[in-house]
Amino acid sequence: MAGPKVAVLKTSPQTILEDYRKLMHMAEYESYISKDNDTLIKLNLSWTKYFPSCSSQPWQLEGVARTLLEDGYKKERLFPIENKTVVTNPIKGAKNNRWTPILDRNDLPFIPLPDVEWVKYEFKSKLLKLDQIFPEGIEIPKMFIGKNVIHLPTVKTHGHSVTTGAVKNAFGGLLKEVRHYAHKYIHEVLVDLVLMQKELHPGIFSVMDGTVCGDGAGPRTMVPRVKNIILAGADSVAIDSIAAKIMGFEPMDIPYIRMCHEMGLGVGDPGEIEVIGEDISGLNFQFKSKKSIVIWGDRMLRVGFLRFLEKLLLHSPLVVWAPFASNVYHDCLWYPTVGKKRIRQFEKTEWGALWGRY
Repeated sequence: MAGPKVAVLKTSPQTILEDYRKLMHMAEYESYISKDNDTLIKLNLSWTKYFPSCSSQPWQLEGVARTLLEDGYKKERLFPIENKTVVTNPIKGAKNNRWTPILDRNDLPFIPLPDVEWVKYEFKSKLLKLDQIFPEGIEIPKMFIGKNVIHLPTVKTHGHSVTTGAVKNAFGGLLKEVRHYAHKYIHEVLVDLVLMQKELHPGIFSVMDGTVCGDGAGPRTMVPRVKNIILAGADSVAIDSIAAKIMGFEPMDIPYIRMCHEMGLGVGDPGEIEVIGEDISGLNFQFKSKKSIVIWGDRMLRVGFLRFLEKLLLHSPLVVWAPFASNVYHDCLWYPTVGKKRIRQFEKTEWGALWGRY
């Protein structure tokens, strides 16, 4: 039986929009995303502020939206969405990441998920952890039920899950802002998200941006690396596997990829995935996954030497200290100093010039 396909293309700021169209057609997205059904466009907002490689790029959104509309998908059936966390604001994030003008030009709405109806949903699949984390029931956006979904992740590392991509992009849509409770069992939770999506969505597709990738202490405090690649595919596990391989990781050593593969939820072994387009055999970005001080502290409280304080500090009214500390570190300390310097370096690149034009 043939394995899943993942399309990979080299690209440039001059050709990026047409390359996204070519990429999606190579990956045969219309075979998975029916025009006769509503489709969610699940953006990725890891920071309310803009930082290269951190969140869905504006050219990524524009390339996908233009392709959909030019191919006859009705704008009334397309729903760009993103959620909040305890430290992000989707409306401000859409503006700061320059999604809003693109959506306005294409007459598409932006739907912040805190504003939609959430319902408790009884999943038929046996979940690994989420039903234990949320014993009173798992709430999901009602609008997700029965709709297709197109994920727009980026190629980057992550302090909790080693890498992040198509699978983890569902983390920010299917779970409420208290989803940080799931960090303790992040790999099992990512498997649960694949199970949940298979029940909810008749069609799933992912378009991943690696024009500027994130190396290091993701998903925020990374070093942006210009790599000029984009990826697409219908198997979320497979596209995450190929992205991990390109970054320099052994995909089957990443627990959520291995577990999904072993459970038959997707293909995680690169040897069983058909890569079309670019020859990636010589690609190895030599990325390293690191933990920011915020994620390091979170891990120490959940599974490390400070775990005796977990219930008091993370599951009581005292938990307000955690988002406060995160905002102080990220927004008030790291971003104005280290972050701004890296942004200035990025602005000198061709992608930085393209960002400026948005």
